[in-house]
Amino acid sequence: MKWIAAKVVFDCPDIGLAADLVADTFYSLGLKGVVVNDPQMDPKPDWADDAVPPPQEPAVIGYFADTDQAAEKCRRLEDALMHLQKASGIVTRVVYSRIDEQDWAEAWKEYFWPEQITDTIVVKPSWREYAAKPNEIILEIDPGMAFGTGTHPTTALCIRQIQSHLQPGDTFLDVGTGSGILMIAAAKLGAINACGVDNDEVAVSVAEKNLLANGVQDYRLMTGNLVEQVDSTFHVVAANILAEVILDLLPDVTAVLEPNGILICSGIIVEKKESVLSGLEKSGLTVIEILEKGGWVAIAARKTEA
Repeated sequence: MKWIAAKVVFDCPDIGLAADLVADTFYSLGLKGVVVNDPQMDPKPDWADDAVPPPQEPAVIGYFADTDQAAEKCRRLEDALMHLQKASGIVTRVVYSRIDEQDWAEAWKEYFWPEQITDTIVVKPSWREYAAKPNEIILEIDPGMAFGTGTHPTTALCIRQIQSHLQPGDTFLDVGTGSGILMIAAAKLGAINACGVDNDEVAVSVAEKNLLANGVQDYRLMTGNLVEQVDSTFHVVAANILAEVILDLLPDVTAVLEPNGILICSGIIVEKKESVLSGLEKSGLTVIEILEKGGWVAIAARKTEA
């Protein structure tokens, strides 16, 4: 199969925020992941010998299957970018190219490097070498066609909050599990019966491979409409999705939280923070921590015991 690479070059002083907003534009079209070209990229020299030179200009690249619907998706992308420019002043231009499937599958890997998420947690691509320190927890990831490399602020913030609030022996649910990275982090921090659900069969398959590659044996994966099929309650629930989806899911997510359980929600842009905080309060959840990074917000809230 052929693929269309849509490279969105942008001009904005805040490269990180602009890249996130352009990436969200791709996600709104149904893409599960994108490649971010950051001229400021500076991989640590001791992590590998095959570093590539940084790109010349900031850009976000998304990949569409070259089918009859490709032209319509490109048109929708351009319309969305025009709205983004009007709303935020981010000027963009799109460059299209066609590539083979194998080239598409490998194209983004050269930009994915080990990254320190917390003092003790490192996310490592499966194809990179990294000399772990004695106290470090390594999350080895090959996201394939699923969202979740661990380097996006929304995922990194979730991992930080899981480390802060999950206790060994807690049960854990990941809503919209993607690559399974949050399940892996929870399991390595002592969670039992880690469960993940995603509405994308490919993501569930990728998550299983990553769980097994990290030595996680005690897990359950489901394909379905997020929490619709969940029939258990959990000490900790993570939902790294979008603010609007989180608000829609709050009644169902609250129902699968144990008394005094913790909900960790991310994928929230700063502008949506107050609406999510209000929704959490109305659902009987007490906010216990708010983290922000690069224009994104993660919120941890506790379910009040009945």
